[in-house]
Amino acid sequence: MAVIQTRNLSKQFRTSFTLRKVAAVSNLNLEIDRGEIFGYLGPNGAGKTTTFKLLLGLIRPSAGHILLWDKEHRSVPQKSKIGFLPESPYFYNYLTAKEYLFFSGRLFGLSHRECTQKVQALFDLVGLADHQNKLIKHYSKGMLQRIGLAQALINDPELLILDEPMSGLDPLGRKEVRDIILHLKDKGKTIIFSTHILSDVETVCDRVGLLINGRLKDCGLLEDLLAPKIKSYEMCLKDLSQETLLYLDNMQIEVLQRGSESFFAVQEKHAHSVLAALLKKGGTLISFTAPKEALEDIYLAEIRAGKNV
Repeated sequence: MAVIQTRNLSKQFRTSFTLRKVAAVSNLNLEIDRGEIFGYLGPNGAGKTTTFKLLLGLIRPSAGHILLWDKEHRSVPQKSKIGFLPESPYFYNYLTAKEYLFFSGRLFGLSHRECTQKVQALFDLVGLADHQNKLIKHYSKGMLQRIGLAQALINDPELLILDEPMSGLDPLGRKEVRDIILHLKDKGKTIIFSTHILSDVETVCDRVGLLINGRLKDCGLLEDLLAPKIKSYEMCLKDLSQETLLYLDNMQIEVLQRGSESFFAVQEKHAHSVLAALLKKGGTLISFTAPKEALEDIYLAEIRAGKNV
């Protein structure tokens, strides 16, 4: 079952001075299934936060439709099943973290007893159990991200929308948030999050979507997007003679020498013939690999292409 469906979703804003219309999101067709972790990627200003605000009903679309669980997205019962962590959340600094989560729970109609149980479990989950009675104004950036994530989970949401959830976290904190996201997936939650940390996307996401200038450029399973596109092979051989190194130089192959080991890349069409020649000349093969295209390569290529439009 699709939790999120958008059909030709568009949002335009008018600039402050010229009143010219600027498209933040254009003809977005997105479908996210139950229990899926979806990574929403794109440079700053691509339209990711605008998309989240449209899904939440915080702003109205200029055109198109949004369905959540096959129903109108602006209905209150639908919204009650969503947890949201904005990119720059606002907190009441005069409250302690415990008071803030109690306040959030009561807004969702939880009883005092339910809040007590839920709040303590969330503090344990996000690693703030020892800081729950500290005023929020004394929290670090990373601690604010954690309490923001706890707030997004207070209503036990079926859909979790996270805008830059890894922002401000150290490597350990990022790993803990990734583990939380995977734990929530195991419980059947649906998660869509934006981030600029591509390694986190490759670690936890089932599918990704790449948004450039408000348009969805690539969307699909990670293994499909990262299907090997072999252009060259990387080799490492040991104990190559000067004659062999001269042979590589004549082939216009750049060699990086580290001690007795020689590293170089050869175009796919020449790789096997070059390797056979080197082995015949007495080299010892250490490694022979075809580099797999990384998500970063696709991301940067699309950004560059978008700038040239």
